[in-house]
Amino acid sequence: MRIADVLRAKGTEVATVSPDTTVTELLALLAEHNVGAMVVVDGDEVSGIVSERDVVRRLHERGAPLLDAPVSEIMTEMVASCGPEDTVDDLTHLMTRRRIRHVPVIDNGRLGGIISIGDVVKNRMDELEHTKEQLEAYIVQG
Repeated sequence: MRIADVLRAKGTEVATVSPDTTVTELLALLAEHNVGAMVVVDGDEVSGIVSERDVVRRLHERGAPLLDAPVSEIMTEMVASCGPEDTVDDLTHLMTRRRIRHVPVIDNGRLGGIISIGDVVKNRMDELEHTKEQLEAYIVQG
């Protein structure tokens, strides 16, 4: 299955923040959107990604003053991404290899969606359910 197929079912909405958004504002937006990461965009350019994990690790290092810092200080700048024509299997390998849970989808140079590890798991469960139904139908017809 391709990433485009997952996005067709899930949607292409992506929660984003600007590099100058404070960590406190980021936390409020993560809670509001019920997501674990947000893509950092500067204009039309993806400049990074910031996750709950980034906040927790930096908060441990820097303490409460971090809450007033901009997300640009804690975001991951080298963003792993995928395209709509990539396969879910390839994305699974990328997520496992890089130990990441959120991957922006870049379509013709623009942010076209985001895939989370939860989306990958849901996709795999749907595929297994479909296979099970096909096997049961084959046995019944048998």
